[in-house]
Amino acid sequence: MNSNSQTGIRGEELATKHIVSKHYTIIERNYRTPLGEIDIIAQKGMQIAFIEVKCRIGDTKGKPYEAITRTKLHHMRRAATFYILQKKLKNYKLSLQVISIQLKSDLTVEKLLWFEDLV
Repeated sequence: MNSNSQTGIRGEELATKHIVSKHYTIIERNYRTPLGEIDIIAQKGMQIAFIEVKCRIGDTKGKPYEAITRTKLHHMRRAATFYILQKKLKNYKLSLQVISIQLKSDLTVEKLLWFEDLV
């Protein structure tokens, strides 16, 4: 497993712990659709959150959240719509979210930002 994969796995683990600490229930992780993958799908009350996790060690290649482009948001929206239709979800508030995690070289958290309700 390469270091990028390890960093991504570590980031998703940290994001999941953070989401649960905010009283969300994890519904799915790494949910694959024909339109793309959703890193984390979580629920809190009547809200379903589709969450993309971006994680990097340091910021020499930019901040993790800077990797979220309009194209990525478009793909997230399409994958979320697929999920909603497949699961026949009604009456839920839906949101696209990003968790950006910057790690220190020892893989501990330097900075975690949670961007909620992007669209």
